[in-house]
Amino acid sequence: MKNEFKIYYGEHESQFGVLRVPENLESCPVIVLIHGGFWQARYNLEENNPIAEDLTKRGFATWNIEYRRVGEDGGGWTGTFNDGISAINYLYRIKESFPLDISNVTVIGHSAGGHLALWLGSRIQASSKDNGAFNELTVAFQKVISLAGVTDLVKMWKIHDQKGMRSHVANLLGGTPDEVNERYKLTSPAELVPIKVEQVLIHGESDRHVPVDLSRDYYNYAKEKGENVKLVILPDIEHFKIIKPTSPAWTSVLDVL
Repeated sequence: MKNEFKIYYGEHESQFGVLRVPENLESCPVIVLIHGGFWQARYNLEENNPIAEDLTKRGFATWNIEYRRVGEDGGGWTGTFNDGISAINYLYRIKESFPLDISNVTVIGHSAGGHLALWLGSRIQASSKDNGAFNELTVAFQKVISLAGVTDLVKMWKIHDQKGMRSHVANLLGGTPDEVNERYKLTSPAELVPIKVEQVLIHGESDRHVPVDLSRDYYNYAKEKGENVKLVILPDIEHFKIIKPTSPAWTSVLDVL
């Protein structure tokens, strides 16, 4: 595609994004896409290619970002998080070269990417409680759409622990909730409410990878805190159907855009 550009925002081989811009080349809203895969290096941004192409055809510029993941040099705590910030900040650098309206940015994350999307929302009005662990987010955005997102890292860790497996959350943060409690508090969306950005949670009821209760519980808690949050639960939809443009679940995503 001539309107597709691989752009590095850092020096590591995983610090890049693929920018797609609509053919008409007028200033257009931007959607940042963050892929899932439980933050592991064996999964990459290619899983978001179909929805990136679909959204670009609909008039959105899409910035499908890669980031350092667990198993890569610099991945996990804190590189994975700072890469998300750097990738979004980089929109400011490239807006002069492409028809991007960075006053109209939405972040869509799937699964672990949903976690990162919500966490990034918390950085828009971040305090200094993290003692400088994270870079400053300089490009604000208006909306987060979490698709089957990991909204609560402690609950996700417990789910894995009950299955008798080493949790991907512990791999991301470098320990269990007991061992590195402060890291969970700084990075789990459920701990960071209210985050003061519009949020939409879309989750399939048949999800076996990230149970729908994570979105349901987060929604109820966020509503109590006065958040601008919406919950869409899709019957008979599993974890990956939600990012298939040919699936009826995708219509629910388009509706909230």
